Amino acid sequence: MTDPSIFEVGLLGILQGLTEFLPVSSSGHLALGQLLFGLKGGVLQLDVLLHAGTLLATVVVLRAPLRDAIVEGSRALASPSRFATTTGGRDALAVVLASLPTAVLGLLLRDVVERWMSSPLAVGIGFLLTTLLLASSRWAPNGDDTSLSWWVAVLIGIAQGLAVLPGVSRSGATICTALWLGVAPGRAFELSMLVSLPAVLGALLLESSKLSAMSVGLDVALMGAAIAFGVGVVALILLRGAVVRGRFPFFAAWTLPLAIATLAMAQAWPR
Repeated sequence: MTDPSIFEVGLLGILQGLTEFLPVSSSGHLALGQLLFGLKGGVLQLDVLLHAGTLLATVVVLRAPLRDAIVEGSRALASPSRFATTTGGRDALAVVLASLPTAVLGLLLRDVVERWMSSPLAVGIGFLLTTLLLASSRWAPNGDDTSLSWWVAVLIGIAQGLAVLPGVSRSGATICTALWLGVAPGRAFELSMLVSLPAVLGALLLESSKLSAMSVGLDVALMGAAIAFGVGVVALILLRGAVVRGRFPFFAAWTLPLAIATLAMAQAWPR
Protein backbone atom coordinates (compact mmCIF):
# COMPACT_ATOMS: atom_id res chain seq x y z
CA MET A 1 0.00 0.00 0.00
CA THR A 2 1.48 3.40 -0.93
CA ASP A 3 0.78 7.03 -0.21
CA PRO A 4 -1.13 8.79 -3.01
CA SER A 5 1.06 10.77 -5.42
CA ILE A 6 0.27 14.28 -6.66
CA PHE A 7 -1.06 12.74 -9.88
CA GLU A 8 -3.33 10.38 -7.95
CA VAL A 9 -4.61 13.17 -5.70
CA GLY A 10 -5.36 15.25 -8.79
CA LEU A 11 -7.17 12.32 -10.38
CA LEU A 12 -9.21 11.78 -7.21
CA GLY A 13 -10.09 15.49 -7.24
CA ILE A 14 -11.37 15.20 -10.83
CA LEU A 15 -13.33 12.07 -9.94
CA GLN A 16 -14.83 13.76 -6.89
CA GLY A 17 -15.80 16.89 -8.83
CA LEU A 18 -17.49 14.90 -11.58
CA THR A 19 -19.07 12.09 -9.62
CA GLU A 20 -20.29 14.05 -6.61
CA PHE A 21 -22.89 15.71 -8.82
CA LEU A 22 -23.28 13.63 -11.98
CA PRO A 23 -25.54 10.66 -11.12
CA VAL A 24 -22.80 8.04 -11.26
CA SER A 25 -21.85 7.79 -7.53
CA SER A 26 -18.79 9.55 -6.12
CA SER A 27 -18.48 6.98 -3.31
CA GLY A 28 -18.38 4.14 -5.82
CA HIS A 29 -15.77 5.80 -8.00
CA LEU A 30 -13.58 6.78 -5.06
CA ALA A 31 -13.86 3.24 -3.66
CA LEU A 32 -12.70 1.87 -7.00
CA GLY A 33 -9.87 4.41 -7.09
CA GLN A 34 -8.71 3.30 -3.66
CA LEU A 35 -8.94 -0.38 -4.57
CA LEU A 36 -7.18 -0.07 -7.92
CA PHE A 37 -4.45 2.35 -6.80
CA GLY A 38 -3.80 0.47 -3.55
CA LEU A 39 -4.00 3.67 -1.54
CA LYS A 40 -3.84 3.28 2.22
CA GLY A 41 -6.32 4.50 4.82
CA GLY A 42 -5.01 8.06 4.90
CA VAL A 43 -6.74 8.75 1.59
CA LEU A 44 -10.06 8.50 3.42
CA GLN A 45 -9.05 11.63 5.29
CA LEU A 46 -8.19 13.24 1.95
CA ASP A 47 -11.83 12.63 1.01
CA VAL A 48 -12.80 15.20 3.64
CA LEU A 49 -11.07 18.02 1.76
CA LEU A 50 -12.27 16.76 -1.61
CA HIS A 51 -15.85 16.92 -0.33
CA ALA A 52 -15.18 20.41 1.02
CA GLY A 53 -14.27 21.46 -2.52
CA THR A 54 -17.50 20.14 -3.99
CA LEU A 55 -19.51 21.62 -1.11
CA LEU A 56 -18.15 25.04 -2.05
CA ALA A 57 -19.05 24.37 -5.70
CA THR A 58 -22.66 23.72 -4.67
CA VAL A 59 -22.78 26.97 -2.70
CA VAL A 60 -21.44 28.95 -5.65
CA VAL A 61 -23.73 27.48 -8.32
CA LEU A 62 -26.85 27.39 -6.10
CA ARG A 63 -26.12 30.73 -4.43
CA ALA A 64 -29.44 32.37 -5.43
CA PRO A 65 -31.86 29.69 -4.14
CA LEU A 66 -29.57 29.06 -1.18
CA ARG A 67 -29.63 32.73 -0.24
CA ASP A 68 -33.42 32.82 -0.56
CA ALA A 69 -33.77 29.70 1.59
CA ILE A 70 -31.58 31.19 4.32
CA VAL A 71 -33.26 34.61 4.26
CA GLU A 72 -36.86 33.42 4.00
CA GLY A 73 -36.25 30.50 6.33
CA SER A 74 -34.92 32.88 8.97
CA ARG A 75 -37.89 35.20 8.53
CA ALA A 76 -40.27 32.25 8.75
CA LEU A 77 -39.08 31.54 12.27
CA ALA A 78 -40.89 34.72 13.32
CA SER A 79 -43.69 34.35 10.75
CA PRO A 80 -44.28 30.61 10.09
CA SER A 81 -46.67 31.30 7.21
CA ARG A 82 -43.59 32.13 5.10
CA PHE A 83 -42.74 28.42 5.09
CA ALA A 84 -45.77 27.94 2.84
CA THR A 85 -46.07 31.26 1.01
CA THR A 86 -42.50 31.87 -0.20
CA THR A 87 -40.24 29.73 -2.38
CA GLY A 88 -37.29 30.28 -0.08
CA GLY A 89 -39.37 29.34 2.95
CA ARG A 90 -40.59 26.16 1.29
CA ASP A 91 -37.03 25.25 0.34
CA ALA A 92 -35.80 25.86 3.89
CA LEU A 93 -38.54 23.64 5.33
CA ALA A 94 -37.86 20.95 2.71
CA VAL A 95 -34.17 20.92 3.61
CA VAL A 96 -34.95 20.49 7.31
CA LEU A 97 -37.51 17.72 6.72
CA ALA A 98 -35.26 15.87 4.27
CA SER A 99 -32.26 16.12 6.58
CA LEU A 100 -33.94 14.20 9.42
CA PRO A 101 -34.23 10.78 7.72
CA THR A 102 -30.91 11.37 5.96
CA ALA A 103 -29.14 11.87 9.30
CA VAL A 104 -30.77 8.82 10.89
CA LEU A 105 -29.97 6.52 7.96
CA GLY A 106 -26.47 7.94 7.61
CA LEU A 107 -25.64 7.13 11.24
CA LEU A 108 -27.27 3.68 11.13
CA LEU A 109 -25.43 2.70 7.93
CA ARG A 110 -22.05 4.25 8.77
CA ASP A 111 -20.31 1.02 9.81
CA VAL A 112 -21.80 -0.86 6.85
CA VAL A 113 -20.55 1.80 4.44
CA GLU A 114 -16.99 1.62 5.80
CA ARG A 115 -16.94 -2.16 5.27
CA TRP A 116 -18.56 -2.08 1.85
CA MET A 117 -16.18 0.59 0.52
CA SER A 118 -13.55 -2.16 0.27
CA SER A 119 -15.89 -4.69 -1.37
CA PRO A 120 -16.04 -4.69 -5.19
CA LEU A 121 -19.21 -6.80 -4.99
CA ALA A 122 -21.02 -4.24 -2.83
CA VAL A 123 -19.84 -1.38 -5.04
CA GLY A 124 -20.92 -3.21 -8.19
CA ILE A 125 -24.40 -3.85 -6.77
CA GLY A 126 -24.61 -0.15 -5.88
CA PHE A 127 -23.74 0.84 -9.45
CA LEU A 128 -26.43 -1.57 -10.71
CA LEU A 129 -29.04 0.03 -8.43
CA THR A 130 -28.02 3.46 -9.72
CA THR A 131 -28.44 2.22 -13.29
CA LEU A 132 -31.96 0.99 -12.55
CA LEU A 133 -32.86 4.34 -10.93
CA LEU A 134 -31.57 6.34 -13.88
CA ALA A 135 -33.28 4.14 -16.44
CA SER A 136 -36.58 4.29 -14.55
CA SER A 137 -36.64 8.09 -14.73
CA ARG A 138 -37.24 7.72 -18.48
CA TRP A 139 -40.84 6.85 -17.58
CA ALA A 140 -41.30 9.37 -14.76
CA PRO A 141 -44.33 11.66 -15.22
CA ASN A 142 -43.74 15.05 -16.80
CA GLY A 143 -44.18 16.94 -13.53
CA ASP A 144 -44.74 20.67 -13.16
CA ASP A 145 -44.93 20.96 -9.36
CA THR A 146 -42.56 23.70 -8.15
CA SER A 147 -43.62 23.55 -4.50
CA LEU A 148 -42.90 20.66 -2.18
CA SER A 149 -45.19 18.96 0.33
CA TRP A 150 -43.73 17.68 3.59
CA TRP A 151 -44.03 14.00 2.64
CA VAL A 152 -42.21 14.55 -0.66
CA ALA A 153 -39.35 16.18 1.25
CA VAL A 154 -39.21 13.25 3.66
CA LEU A 155 -39.12 10.71 0.82
CA ILE A 156 -36.30 12.64 -0.85
CA GLY A 157 -34.46 12.59 2.48
CA ILE A 158 -34.89 8.80 2.75
CA ALA A 159 -33.53 8.38 -0.78
CA GLN A 160 -30.56 10.56 0.13
CA GLY A 161 -29.90 8.59 3.30
CA LEU A 162 -29.87 5.26 1.45
CA ALA A 163 -27.48 6.74 -1.12
CA VAL A 164 -24.61 6.67 1.41
CA LEU A 165 -24.10 3.08 0.25
CA PRO A 166 -21.10 2.90 -2.14
CA GLY A 167 -22.09 2.85 -5.78
CA VAL A 168 -25.52 4.37 -5.16
CA SER A 169 -25.66 7.90 -6.58
CA ARG A 170 -27.01 10.54 -4.21
CA SER A 171 -28.05 12.92 -6.99
CA GLY A 172 -29.43 10.01 -8.99
CA ALA A 173 -31.56 8.82 -6.06
CA THR A 174 -32.87 12.23 -5.01
CA ILE A 175 -33.54 13.65 -8.49
CA CYS A 176 -35.18 10.41 -9.62
CA THR A 177 -37.38 10.39 -6.50
CA ALA A 178 -38.40 14.00 -7.06
CA LEU A 179 -39.20 13.39 -10.73
CA TRP A 180 -41.37 10.36 -9.93
CA LEU A 181 -43.24 12.44 -7.32
CA GLY A 182 -44.17 15.04 -9.94
CA VAL A 183 -41.62 17.76 -9.16
CA ALA A 184 -40.66 19.90 -12.16
CA PRO A 185 -37.19 18.96 -13.52
CA GLY A 186 -35.52 22.29 -12.77
CA ARG A 187 -36.84 22.27 -9.23
CA ALA A 188 -35.87 18.62 -8.80
CA PHE A 189 -32.27 19.58 -9.57
CA GLU A 190 -32.30 22.56 -7.19
CA LEU A 191 -33.91 20.66 -4.33
CA SER A 192 -31.53 17.72 -4.76
CA MET A 193 -28.55 20.02 -4.40
CA LEU A 194 -30.02 22.08 -1.55
CA VAL A 195 -30.92 19.06 0.59
CA SER A 196 -27.39 17.73 0.10
CA LEU A 197 -25.78 20.69 1.86
CA PRO A 198 -26.58 19.76 5.50
CA ALA A 199 -25.70 16.11 4.85
CA VAL A 200 -22.33 16.94 3.31
CA LEU A 201 -21.57 19.58 5.94
CA GLY A 202 -22.49 17.16 8.73
CA ALA A 203 -20.27 14.46 7.25
CA LEU A 204 -17.40 16.93 6.97
CA LEU A 205 -17.74 17.91 10.62
CA LEU A 206 -17.83 14.27 11.72
CA GLU A 207 -14.75 13.37 9.70
CA SER A 208 -12.76 16.59 10.22
CA SER A 209 -10.98 15.14 13.25
CA LYS A 210 -9.25 12.69 10.90
CA LEU A 211 -7.45 15.42 8.95
CA SER A 212 -4.40 15.08 11.18
CA ALA A 213 -4.00 11.50 9.95
CA MET A 214 -3.73 12.43 6.27
CA SER A 215 -1.02 10.56 4.42
CA VAL A 216 -0.42 13.50 2.04
CA GLY A 217 0.74 17.04 2.66
CA LEU A 218 -1.81 19.79 3.23
CA ASP A 219 -0.69 21.62 0.07
CA VAL A 220 -1.31 18.53 -2.08
CA ALA A 221 -4.68 17.92 -0.38
CA LEU A 222 -5.73 21.54 -0.99
CA MET A 223 -4.74 21.17 -4.63
CA GLY A 224 -7.07 18.19 -4.84
CA ALA A 225 -9.85 20.20 -3.19
CA ALA A 226 -9.36 23.08 -5.66
CA ILE A 227 -9.58 20.66 -8.59
CA ALA A 228 -12.72 19.10 -7.10
CA PHE A 229 -14.24 22.59 -6.79
CA GLY A 230 -13.53 23.64 -10.38
CA VAL A 231 -14.65 20.36 -11.92
CA GLY A 232 -17.68 20.34 -9.61
CA VAL A 233 -18.91 23.70 -10.90
CA VAL A 234 -18.79 22.41 -14.47
CA ALA A 235 -20.50 19.15 -13.48
CA LEU A 236 -23.36 21.02 -11.76
CA ILE A 237 -24.01 23.11 -14.85
CA LEU A 238 -23.98 19.99 -17.05
CA LEU A 239 -26.31 18.13 -14.70
CA ARG A 240 -28.84 20.95 -14.55
CA GLY A 241 -28.96 21.03 -18.36
CA ALA A 242 -29.36 17.24 -18.58
CA VAL A 243 -32.23 17.16 -16.08
CA VAL A 244 -34.10 20.08 -17.66
CA ARG A 245 -33.68 18.70 -21.20
CA GLY A 246 -34.84 15.19 -20.26
CA ARG A 247 -31.42 13.59 -20.73
CA PHE A 248 -31.06 12.39 -17.15
CA PRO A 249 -31.51 8.67 -18.02
CA PHE A 250 -28.57 8.83 -20.45
CA PHE A 251 -26.12 8.59 -17.53
CA ALA A 252 -27.12 4.90 -17.24
CA ALA A 253 -24.93 4.36 -20.31
CA TRP A 254 -21.95 4.93 -17.98
CA THR A 255 -23.12 3.17 -14.83
CA LEU A 256 -24.34 -0.04 -16.49
CA PRO A 257 -20.99 -1.10 -18.02
CA LEU A 258 -19.27 0.10 -14.86
CA ALA A 259 -21.57 -2.10 -12.77
CA ILE A 260 -20.85 -5.10 -15.01
CA ALA A 261 -17.09 -4.48 -14.89
CA THR A 262 -17.09 -4.02 -11.11
CA LEU A 263 -19.12 -7.18 -10.53
CA ALA A 264 -16.72 -9.08 -12.82
CA MET A 265 -13.81 -7.60 -10.87
CA ALA A 266 -15.42 -8.86 -7.65
CA GLN A 267 -15.24 -12.45 -8.94
CA ALA A 268 -11.45 -12.21 -9.37
CA TRP A 269 -10.78 -10.03 -6.31
CA PRO A 270 -8.88 -11.71 -3.42
CA ARG A 271 -11.20 -12.59 -0.54
